[in-house]
Amino acid sequence: MLLCGPSGSGKSLVAARSGLPVLRLDDFYKEGADPTLPLVAGSSDIDWDHPESWDAEVAVEAIGRLCATGSAGVPVYDIALSARTGEETLHIGRTPLFIAEGIFAAEIVQRCRELGLLADALCLSRGPVKTFRRRFLRDLREGRKSVPFLLRRGWRLMRAERTIVARQVALGAHPCDRDEALTRMAAAAVGRQTRDRTQAPAA
Repeated sequence: MLLCGPSGSGKSLVAARSGLPVLRLDDFYKEGADPTLPLVAGSSDIDWDHPESWDAEVAVEAIGRLCATGSAGVPVYDIALSARTGEETLHIGRTPLFIAEGIFAAEIVQRCRELGLLADALCLSRGPVKTFRRRFLRDLREGRKSVPFLLRRGWRLMRAERTIVARQVALGAHPCDRDEALTRMAAAAVGRQTRDRTQAPAA
């Protein structure tokens, strides 16, 4: 189950409330010294909201391993440092479903579908103003970046939120609010258990 949406839309909270195992796709960001990182147009800021700031290939490989074996080594990423600080093994056991959540989840919808790994893809949306407030307070509390950077990023994302959601929907994610997302997750989990209890888990 892929779960996307603008930064601050509540993906992590919904994933946690689902009760399903969770793969944090934000841990697949590139490191700050990577020369391929994109920049915000007309600025020296790294554009952490651009898909090229993220390693889609490695993320899909991890999803494939989880579906095939029930466990996978995944990076541990520190957003404040813009660096990977280690690796951990994620175990999902024999669950028929797990959630892979992150702002770039929609970028791999088609690839996961082609590989036969996709159960569903959802895009959360709260509205630009609510998302801006939640994102800024979260990032400030966690010390993710400097305050000027967070304000510049927050303003840019608030103005672009409708475009971001439209792109993720065009890539194959279903737009929904928190309650609908939780309902679809529960239905998908029950459906997979009913259809085939021996089937490999899907994202």
